[in-house]
Amino acid sequence: RPGVGVGVVVSSRAHPGCVLLGRRRGALGRGAFQLPGGHLEFGESLSECAERETLEETALHLTNVRFASTVNAVSVKDNYHYVTVIMKGEVDFNYESEPRNLEPDKNESWKWLKWEEFPSAQHLFWPLRSLKEQGYNPFKEDLSHLVGYTGSHLYIRNENSL
Repeated sequence: RPGVGVGVVVSSRAHPGCVLLGRRRGALGRGAFQLPGGHLEFGESLSECAERETLEETALHLTNVRFASTVNAVSVKDNYHYVTVIMKGEVDFNYESEPRNLEPDKNESWKWLKWEEFPSAQHLFWPLRSLKEQGYNPFKEDLSHLVGYTGSHLYIRNENSL
């Protein structure tokens, strides 16, 4: 069965036009850029998961957490199938406002990167890649990127094909 994950697009008024990205350390997707996030726990709301995962991974507290998108990514060769709900939120400046890498075994570091200057698609972990390919813009409050989305955005059969 597919897993259910929550990814978080984190922005900060101290870094206009940027979102927070890390680089994966695990065997799956090693070196790929990723959003903060993780598994949705039993009984947890999407916003609670987004806040918890961001705090656990980056030490950042969030405000204005809300729905941004959803993606469905499958890699047969990696036995990977996740439906990832993408949430977004802003850094809460009542707390620490710069990220710390609290899970160095899973993530190399956290950096603020301009949304429009992202690495190419092959360097993004699958949920983030799917989000970019939807045409999502974290600095707009509409959901027009979901018009016509069928839920089969990224499907990798083997290393050489999509």
